[in-house]
Amino acid sequence: MSTAAPDPRARATDDRTAGVSPGTSQPVVELRRVSFSFQPHTAPRAVLDRIDLVIAPRDFMGIIGPNGGGKTTLLRIILGLLAPQEGSVRVLGQSPAAARRWVGYVPQRAAVNLSAPASALDVVLMGRLGRGRWGFRYSRADRAAAMDALDCTGMASLCDRPIADLSGGQRQRVLIARALCSDAQLLLLDEPTAGVDVEAERSLTELLHQLNARLAVVVVSHDIAFVSTQVRTVACLNRTLSIHKPQDVTGETLAAMYGGDVRLVDHHGHCHSVEGA
Repeated sequence: MSTAAPDPRARATDDRTAGVSPGTSQPVVELRRVSFSFQPHTAPRAVLDRIDLVIAPRDFMGIIGPNGGGKTTLLRIILGLLAPQEGSVRVLGQSPAAARRWVGYVPQRAAVNLSAPASALDVVLMGRLGRGRWGFRYSRADRAAAMDALDCTGMASLCDRPIADLSGGQRQRVLIARALCSDAQLLLLDEPTAGVDVEAERSLTELLHQLNARLAVVVVSHDIAFVSTQVRTVACLNRTLSIHKPQDVTGETLAAMYGGDVRLVDHHGHCHSVEGA
């Protein structure tokens, strides 16, 4: 299904009347024949080429693929931050823009201003922005939601700790709490374990499994060992997309996706894909 090509960098218009209230009896994400390019007139389908994707409630999906294969672009389409030139996208039964308030997002290498005098609680409260009237202070309900999110990620006891004084793994937990603070029913994470030590990575993985008991989790990762052992569903993306069970992701699967130009590097027991080898 084709539509007129919008500006790919424009945010999708907020659709306040579309769809139904988020629930668990329908797919949390449904993409049909979605194509995207940053230059749709000269290079159509350059980033995503007619992909189909269904994410079920309580799914734990890992998305793997080469750099430039469209992984982050796919997340931004699900968030409603980019609009595809072709195809349809539904998130929690609604347009991505309408569903955005129920989608938690932890971007890759999320910027945290360590010089700002902000506590862990201050950072998590940012997840409540836009829920009240502009200019109003955080409500009691906002603070309760933020503390619940910190408790869920094991950081409640450090709520008053300056963000600059936390370890890399602790900061990542705070950022996950900020994403959850939006009453998220879907959690998207872009390389959530990048830059943390082995113990923090193990702890974050356990946290994601705990969160998966209540909501769908989607992780973009270059860590093949993580994807092959921790998730339920693997999405292999390099312009086109294919879905596999973790045990079916073989060397041949990876070679086909990366064009044969890939090797795996063992780093502290985790295999990471390296392109150009």
